[in-house]
Amino acid sequence: MIQVDEVLLSEDLFESYFLCDLSACKGACCIEGDAGAPLEREEIDIIEENLDEIKGFLSDKGKATVERDGVFEVDIDGDYVTTLNAGNECAFTVFDDNGIALCGIEAAYRAGKTNFKKPISCHLYPIRVEKLKHHDALNYHRWSICQPACDCGSKFKVKVYQFAKEALIRKYGESWYKQLQEVDRLLDEQKKSK
Repeated sequence: MIQVDEVLLSEDLFESYFLCDLSACKGACCIEGDAGAPLEREEIDIIEENLDEIKGFLSDKGKATVERDGVFEVDIDGDYVTTLNAGNECAFTVFDDNGIALCGIEAAYRAGKTNFKKPISCHLYPIRVEKLKHHDALNYHRWSICQPACDCGSKFKVKVYQFAKEALIRKYGESWYKQLQEVDRLLDEQKKSK
């Protein structure tokens, strides 16, 4: 593990490649899995405050789900997650004309209806944050449905931490991200010197 300020980072973030290829995976991460997207407590409040604007971008099924069940549930680990449509896709999932799953929360943001882009867990993916007593630990979550993203990342040489740049800056700040770039440079130098 590498430590930057109070954040521990897996070396996989600097050694593995990732670049979403929605035309190949069709946004499967919004559909697959055994629970909704992880939410931070303050994100629930933000989504609820903006729900009227967000609902204008949801499917009828998604609207019905959040009206009936709310915007979150508690998973088997006791964590807050987005509500699912009948145990399937995230209630905030919308599909474009090509059948690609997209985020209704992000659609509202892109349309200028809210200032909230989407849950940070979705924005950071494939990076997962584990809250430790005194640190956040960032790990690369490998999932077979993301193989096209691994292939695309390898082709274009985009490392996991580079793919998640905007989200990492959103969560930890620009100066913190610049430290990651320096870590990456030093790791590359180490490899070359061996």
